[in-house]
Amino acid sequence: MSSIALLQLDPTVGDLVHNAHRLEGLVALAVENGAEVAVSTELAVCGYPPRDLLLEHDFVQRSIQAALNIASPVPLLVGTPVPAEDSRSLPTNGVVRCGPEFSGRTGNQQGRIVAEKQLLPTYDVFDEARYFAAKNRSGLARSFGSLNLGVTVCEDAWQSAGLTPSAYAQDPIEHLAEWCRQGVAINATVNLSASPFHTEKFTTRLHVARHAASVLGHPFLLANQVGGNDDLLFDGRSLVAWPDGRAIVAPSWREGVLLVDLRGPEHCVWLDSTETDALCIGPSEVLVLSADETGQGQLDALDELTDAVVTGLADYCRKSNISSIVLGLSGGIDSAVAACVAAAAIGAANVTGLSMPSRHSSQHSMDDAEHTAKALGMGYEVHAIDAMHRSVEATMTEVLENGHPVAGENLQARLRALLVMGYANARSSMAISTGNKSEIAQGYCTLYGDMAGGYAPLGDVYKMDVYAMAERFNQRAVEAGQTPPVSSSTLTKPPSAELAPDQVDEDSLPPYEVLDAVLQAHIEGGMNADEMVAQGFDEALVMDVLTRLERNEHKRWQMAPAPRVSSRAFGQGWRRPLASRHDWRGAA
Repeated sequence: MSSIALLQLDPTVGDLVHNAHRLEGLVALAVENGAEVAVSTELAVCGYPPRDLLLEHDFVQRSIQAALNIASPVPLLVGTPVPAEDSRSLPTNGVVRCGPEFSGRTGNQQGRIVAEKQLLPTYDVFDEARYFAAKNRSGLARSFGSLNLGVTVCEDAWQSAGLTPSAYAQDPIEHLAEWCRQGVAINATVNLSASPFHTEKFTTRLHVARHAASVLGHPFLLANQVGGNDDLLFDGRSLVAWPDGRAIVAPSWREGVLLVDLRGPEHCVWLDSTETDALCIGPSEVLVLSADETGQGQLDALDELTDAVVTGLADYCRKSNISSIVLGLSGGIDSAVAACVAAAAIGAANVTGLSMPSRHSSQHSMDDAEHTAKALGMGYEVHAIDAMHRSVEATMTEVLENGHPVAGENLQARLRALLVMGYANARSSMAISTGNKSEIAQGYCTLYGDMAGGYAPLGDVYKMDVYAMAERFNQRAVEAGQTPPVSSSTLTKPPSAELAPDQVDEDSLPPYEVLDAVLQAHIEGGMNADEMVAQGFDEALVMDVLTRLERNEHKRWQMAPAPRVSSRAFGQGWRRPLASRHDWRGAA
């Protein structure tokens, strides 16, 4: 039986030459281990999502040329944008065929196009109708090695499973199934995918694959992109489902090859990439699922969240040629976890924490900051801001005495940002902001202060999940024989910005357990105020939280990119008006 290699690639958007080289390396690894056929991820040569690069005709043309030039000793399907024959028309999201029969040939582009994406998502983080034209035919690669393969691209498989927000006019899986019913021999259907990660995505993706295999009556193979591109994360987890419900899943957050034997999961193996800069974190093991297993019991949600955030920052730095990071290290839970993420992403030796105490900073917070830095082995410097703070206060005495008290507090955050950004500029580093989703949602953050930075690794992580991540980083440190980086004091003391005497977050915000629940019910759950009150939440509290959420939209429009880990993150999937007056109570 032929082995099909699913090439789980971590591409850099726009780097056509390097992405093609990485694909050739994965093909070589697959062939060394017996693969006879290989399949890439969606838009593998240009990387996903290329966004407005696709509006440049030259970029599309160079992309398909790079794909067609890939040298492969076995038949290979490669995802690439395909230029329209009419230069005024949009390209398609296509699949081209490479292999020994095309060695040295770069012409006849149309003759080597196997499939083009039919369903173009325009919801959540997707805007594919802006860039591509949809096609209305399913792909079929005949005599692909010893196989006939159905060929689909990402969203093409989701309509049949009923997991698209609205119905498309066609169903590519049903189209292929109809061919099978008419006697067309198809051994398996492959799907070239760039399916973004969030914490609930794997369950739905597995359902899509199982449903497709059941409808088609043959194995369904999905090759999924891995790694971070800007704010979007891709967990990999390429998978295969058989019509009887059995499935096999590749590791997450690792580049490599899932070598598939269509006879069953027990014959499939995972091969790690041999590239030196390939992202490889987490276990290097395939997950074998029986027909009634969903993977929920086999996967650790907290590990997935932690690895996802690390992946986002690591790939953002690697793909942007950023080699060092600086952050403010206050001794609080957010900066401690952000430091853990940075150290895991690029190495502790490349991270510097700045302690910038004011007269309101407690000694235990300064001690906690130093503990985190020493435990991680990162750089650490202390720069007190009290003299700067008093100087600015003296300059603005009349304004501050007659103004809102928060103005005086925010001066400290902005002075700290001045130091962090100055340090980053001087050392050619990137500053990262340390705010979490709960605080960003409520505006409990300072524009041009603690929001300053090139990336916000915790920007889509709720406060209580930040605490959980801290425990996980501590656990990993203990397992490695190291000192836990987040001190017990940091974990147990009341959260505080320490911008005023005896200040704690609960002076202004509900307890984070309650706040997170309200925010999740609205942001991810889509519930309005009346629905949340009916669920048992206090009406006054709900109205206060939602009003704060709306009032601080202007801050979120200016926040640094954050890796998306939830089903609805601030950014591309959150497109709220900047100036609005919204009735939170719904139809009542």
